[in-house]
Amino acid sequence: MISPHNFHIPVMGIGYTIDTPVKVAHLGISSVLSLGDDMLIERLREHYCKKFNLSFSPISKSDIDSRAKRITAYLDVMNHIVQEKFKDLKNSAFEKASEITKYFDMLPDFSSLKKEYLKMLNEKEVQIKQNLQKRLRELIVAGSIDVNVMTKLDRTNYNSKGEAYPIEYNDAHAAVRGFANSSLKSSLVLSAGLSPRLYSYIANFDSFFPNKNGELDKKIILKVSDYRSAIVQGKMLAKKGIWVSEYRIESGLNCGGHAFASEGHTLGPILEEFKQNRQALIDTTHQILNEALKTLGKNSISAPLEMKISAQGGVGNYAEHKFLTDYYQIDSVGWGTPFLLVPEVVNIDNETLELLTNAKEEDLYLSGISPLGVPFNSVRGNSKDLQRDERLAKGKPGSPCKSQYLKLYNTEFTEKPICEASSQYQKLKIKELDEKNIVDEKEYQRQYDKITEKTCICTGLVRTAYSENNILKTSDEAGVSICPGPNMAYFSNKSTLVEMVGHIYGKINILNNTYRPNMYMKEFGMYVEYLKKEIDDCKPDEINEKKNKHFLAFKENLLSGIEYYRNTLGKFDTHSNWQAELNNFYEEINSIVIPTPQPMS
Repeated sequence: MISPHNFHIPVMGIGYTIDTPVKVAHLGISSVLSLGDDMLIERLREHYCKKFNLSFSPISKSDIDSRAKRITAYLDVMNHIVQEKFKDLKNSAFEKASEITKYFDMLPDFSSLKKEYLKMLNEKEVQIKQNLQKRLRELIVAGSIDVNVMTKLDRTNYNSKGEAYPIEYNDAHAAVRGFANSSLKSSLVLSAGLSPRLYSYIANFDSFFPNKNGELDKKIILKVSDYRSAIVQGKMLAKKGIWVSEYRIESGLNCGGHAFASEGHTLGPILEEFKQNRQALIDTTHQILNEALKTLGKNSISAPLEMKISAQGGVGNYAEHKFLTDYYQIDSVGWGTPFLLVPEVVNIDNETLELLTNAKEEDLYLSGISPLGVPFNSVRGNSKDLQRDERLAKGKPGSPCKSQYLKLYNTEFTEKPICEASSQYQKLKIKELDEKNIVDEKEYQRQYDKITEKTCICTGLVRTAYSENNILKTSDEAGVSICPGPNMAYFSNKSTLVEMVGHIYGKINILNNTYRPNMYMKEFGMYVEYLKKEIDDCKPDEINEKKNKHFLAFKENLLSGIEYYRNTLGKFDTHSNWQAELNNFYEEINSIVIPTPQPMS
């Protein structure tokens, strides 16, 4: 079942796309939802059961396996709703404003399905027209309901006595189990890095292995930063008998949410490496997979299974979209940030929507607000950060840790991990800072700001899912965290789904009048600034040989990127100022002085 579109809607935050499949899957559009918050998932399941007259039985948090069971139940409800909506769509009439007409109208003009639809519309003979309509109904498919698990979010869970549960009950493992036990035939997107123990756990579920016909009920999509990461992780999973059906390449910086910067490797050269080595990746992992399947006594496969390559991060117009699909042979392009301006697709409140529509380039920034310690794309003036600042002004740093999903690694002051955005942690950290008796006021303020910048994104990223579905409780934390990429600066209008899809395929243009560099130049500029900031933030006594080598490699990779883009961008971009921008970047990079290690005293 192949999607009729060559774009997908990536996961956005925890709550923004949590129910997006219910809104778009019946129209043939694939999207990804987060399995991060099972409390949100349980409340939304109740909401949708009431809305669609389905039976609902609550799953108590006291159940040792509540997280996995809640996820399975929610995904089953969502799958049922989508299938029913898709059935109704298939039975609707080919008339103006009907769902089936909307389905076909949104298809790209280059698709064979769209051409058959246009042929039907132009047919005059009634019987032939009806036969063509019957065939079209048989050909259409629903979009995929894919799920995202951040592999590193694997906190240990405890019972009421404070005793740790076994590993399979940690958050990431439970989420995988919840998906594996669901009725969905879709993909699990693994993000945020390699996790050997989670990969081993996936191999416990038969649905991830090929059946006797060489088909997969559950597929793996691996979000990766470069080719090396892809082949390392692809081999690791293949050794366990698990095939990676898709490698999803995301820009390190020009994206929404958490940003995982590479060492100066930008998107273009990374995609080129995948293009050149795609067959080698398939052949290598296929051989390892088959050997593993035989050892495990599973069904081996003579020919490699399908392997797709997708990409996302900063794409903003059809020319870029087409260059990705045509030149790099990308199977699907992720369009995330622009969909934050489409309320019928994502959960977005009016206040935050207005903030985004008015956001300028300088308002969108790479922040330090995430308790994970990973740079996080955000927008200035979001209500969660304002709430944090108000609390801080009252002498109340941090937030109450209600969700506790990011109590992961920090044990500076406690035996069990606590979250760096929590009041508990920040008060202890500020006390430690005060005891240092730092004389330099600027240095004290710098360290203080770094501690108190963190906000509770667990609650901030789910607030709109509650408010926009009218299931908000008075006990829910106030304040909205929003995680758009820098691309938001070039979109300023609230849009409909039809309008956004029309923009993606070049039928209309909804960009604002702000000058927008192409996606590759935007990302490149971000990497140059990132390197400069890394160097500026590094104190002289912190410069060792490892840091020096990192900075040198970063600079060299950027210079290599300059040459790559000089030879490549002219193949699709004849309008923007990319050549002049590249020349400016070249001079800027060469002017960067890499600090050398200080001699030992």
